[in-house]
Amino acid sequence: MADGFDGFVVHLEHHDVAFVAVCRSPLDELASFKARMGWRFRFASSAGSDFNYDFGVSFSDEQLAAGAEYNFGAWRLPRDPESAPHDLPGTSAFALQDDAVHHTYSSYGRGGDVLWGMYQWLDRAPLGRNEIPADWCRVRDEYDE
Repeated sequence: MADGFDGFVVHLEHHDVAFVAVCRSPLDELASFKARMGWRFRFASSAGSDFNYDFGVSFSDEQLAAGAEYNFGAWRLPRDPESAPHDLPGTSAFALQDDAVHHTYSSYGRGGDVLWGMYQWLDRAPLGRNEIPADWCRVRDEYDE
């Protein structure tokens, strides 16, 4: 069984909705990781483009030094490019109408958590997401047996 999205992508497609995960990694690295995880949903690489920067989820050293904001200004990122995250999560939706692409929705931070059904269960468990220490989340083949 594949992780997360594979199960519901079929249902989205039956409603004329496409799902694509976008990552800044080069396409060959994405293809290798996708095969390793057994994922079937589509990936696109935004490497070499401004896509992630345009939607406020990636930040250059210059942006961080100037005081970059994330999540519509709800979070001001550290000004130190050495310690500040250069990439953060985001979820966006687009609609294609009359050959024009329209940006219809964006969510940041934990706004995308609803897409991962497991978080809903973990949030109700006695120890929650076990987020301390910060490295609690790993891909499935990185856990000890």
